[in-house]
Amino acid sequence: MERVARVLVVGSFNVDHAWTCEALPRPGETLRGRYASGPGGKGFNQAVAAARAGAATSFICALGDDVGGQLARALAAAEGIDLRDARSSEPTGTAGIFVGADGGNSIVVGAGANATLDAAFVAAQRTAIEAAGVVLAQLESPVNAVVEALRISRAAGIATILNPAPANATTTPELLALADVLTPNESEFAALLARHVGERIAPAAIAAMADADLHARCRALLPHGTVVVTLGAAGAFFSPADARRHGDAGNSYRVAAETVAVVDTTGAGDAFNGALAATLAEPSAPFAAHVRFAARYASLSTEAAGAALSMPRRATLEVRFPDLRAGMRPA
Repeated sequence: MERVARVLVVGSFNVDHAWTCEALPRPGETLRGRYASGPGGKGFNQAVAAARAGAATSFICALGDDVGGQLARALAAAEGIDLRDARSSEPTGTAGIFVGADGGNSIVVGAGANATLDAAFVAAQRTAIEAAGVVLAQLESPVNAVVEALRISRAAGIATILNPAPANATTTPELLALADVLTPNESEFAALLARHVGERIAPAAIAAMADADLHARCRALLPHGTVVVTLGAAGAFFSPADARRHGDAGNSYRVAAETVAVVDTTGAGDAFNGALAATLAEPSAPFAAHVRFAARYASLSTEAAGAALSMPRRATLEVRFPDLRAGMRPA
């Protein structure tokens, strides 16, 4: 398929080490499980998702001069991703993942080279950033590097998506001000509200909130931009600053999750973000349709084990959901 939209992702690459077991281990408990290893990291997962969803994709990251770095370079080439990696003396990032029988997971990340990505290297990629239609970043990389990418994007008039993950990552008012679209999950949304709005809400209570209440909190968090809160099995909630700008008829929407046979939820949020960036890179429909596209893509990603390699191909998405139009445009 010809790639007709351009996405640039700034973020992390990890070598994932995953154990699948009947239940997630409790403190002091030893369980038997099945082991697998493969590529991951929020940034790389999102770059693969964007590429497989049909977008010409560039990826800025930091890699070690080791086997993990070699893996990243080989996989990026195989996926047709334009890799722009800073060479680090630190080892390539790693993650330890435990996946329960219900598809839920717990993850520990060793940042390694990811922690060495700096603003100077990002600034040196200005030409690639300015050629993008959408720039997407998460927070497994240093904040100054992410801020630099979003600053360059904002100055060039390029749409920015900030996925404020993981929930314990550092966020600043400047970082939020540079985001046109903010895509937290429930835990991340609760953490952002506590940090920037001064309101404490249990993550588990967010999906059940009345739309008007959830919309008001989104507006308090990001007055100038669009917030998309991903809600797992409950789908996603879309809250724009100005619905008319996106071609939508209402102030906010809920988009339902698709019914799928869940195997592993690892990387589902990354699938959503990469697919959202891919479809927004060539906007042609109300924003709610782009969110629906991303939600469908993320749902399919949970039917396969792993992170980056679980991302579905666009052709698979169209077979499963034949109402999707050919090309980048969502139905």
